[in-house]
Amino acid sequence: MDLGAGFFVKLEPFLLMSKSAKGAAAAKLILDATGSPGVFVFGELLDVPGIQELSQNEQYRGHHRLLQLFAYGTFEDYLREKETFPPLNNAHIVKLKHLSLVSLAMGRRVLPYETLLTSLEMPTIRDLEDLIIDAIYLDVIRGKLDQKEQQFEVEYTMGRDLAPGKIEGVLAALQAWANTTSSVLSTLDAKLVQLSSQAEIKTSKQAAYDKELNATLKHVMEKQREAKLGKRDATKMSFSPPTGPRVDKDRDAMDTDDPMEGKGKNRKAPDSSARPLQRKRNRF
Repeated sequence: MDLGAGFFVKLEPFLLMSKSAKGAAAAKLILDATGSPGVFVFGELLDVPGIQELSQNEQYRGHHRLLQLFAYGTFEDYLREKETFPPLNNAHIVKLKHLSLVSLAMGRRVLPYETLLTSLEMPTIRDLEDLIIDAIYLDVIRGKLDQKEQQFEVEYTMGRDLAPGKIEGVLAALQAWANTTSSVLSTLDAKLVQLSSQAEIKTSKQAAYDKELNATLKHVMEKQREAKLGKRDATKMSFSPPTGPRVDKDRDAMDTDDPMEGKGKNRKAPDSSARPLQRKRNRF
């Protein structure tokens, strides 16, 4: 749940009572609401007709100013005009300091202890840290105490009521923020269009490159296939037999005259029964 989301619920009982409250009853209602635990927004109560009438009442004008102080003022405002407000008890003072801490945190993300000690009139750092811790538990502010650097780092704060005439400044700030946001979005849209166009061009170039590469590879493979086929045909032609008449080498060999023929006609054929010569073994 967002900070301050449940504060309006705690203000509702006072809104119901304020519808019939006038004069002293309305003044007492303001004191009760500003001192009540958990009530930190008062804009709706300021709009009640019976409460607004107090601003014209000399006797209770200070009570109406007190309600304005708790709605959008600070503790420093109280110290400057203390005599114009009705007497406050400790609960009023502590709550006003919590609200002042919220106002300070809305303007800066880092609050030095030195600044807070002066603005909130805290006697010691320990008292200041206790006040901040209480505000965190009350859910009016979130952050981290940095004791080493002596500062409070703000994360979130509740929203406070706007003083009369301040809403124009808020609207102007919101309009400036909207214009800046619109300008940033327009720049981002243009950048996205540019990146999309560049991506399409890159994709187109890559497709053309892939197509050309595939065509080149196909051409190279066809050339290699043709070269292999041509080499195979040439090999077959180099080993093909002659087409002329075949020469019978065996017959030619038989027809050739033996040069020894006729020279040994009167020689006796060797005796196949003769004993083969035996070779003597040399004895050592």
